[in-house]
Amino acid sequence: MCANWMQRVGSTIPRGFSRYFILELLKKKPLSGKDIIDSAVKQSEGKWKPSPGLIYPLLGRLLDEGLIEESKDGKYQITRKGKSTADDLETFTNIVKNQLDVLFRIGNVGRFAAMDILERISTMASMLSSNMSNMTKEETEKYRKFLQSELKKIDESDKKKGKDVKIE
Repeated sequence: MCANWMQRVGSTIPRGFSRYFILELLKKKPLSGKDIIDSAVKQSEGKWKPSPGLIYPLLGRLLDEGLIEESKDGKYQITRKGKSTADDLETFTNIVKNQLDVLFRIGNVGRFAAMDILERISTMASMLSSNMSNMTKEETEKYRKFLQSELKKIDESDKKKGKDVKIE
């Protein structure tokens, strides 16, 4: 029963994902809003079709934050600031992937810990992404260091338990 309810009310895409999806697409080449929607449909094999009501207001926010800019032909392109934001996310994603890989390999306890971490990261990422444009460089760096220190604690805990873990 719970699974049916989740399918009805749950989103295919996690909160905050669309923002970074757009930045990653625009790192490759300038696109129109329609091109972005079409790319999402194609890459998800039709499982995700973001509406214009999602994409265009989001493009407006990305413009306001200086992460993208609109060219004369109506296409959007990533700015230096936008590329830096996307690159920071990629670095963080790689760290998290390595940590989760270890946790999923150590059985049910690891899976439980990984799911807890994912939930916390997701909540924090949503808060950060909605406030990122208002944060100073120092505040952004403080959050980055905090997240990295939390991941390092996991590594150290696994090392104490005799697990083979690489610290990134």
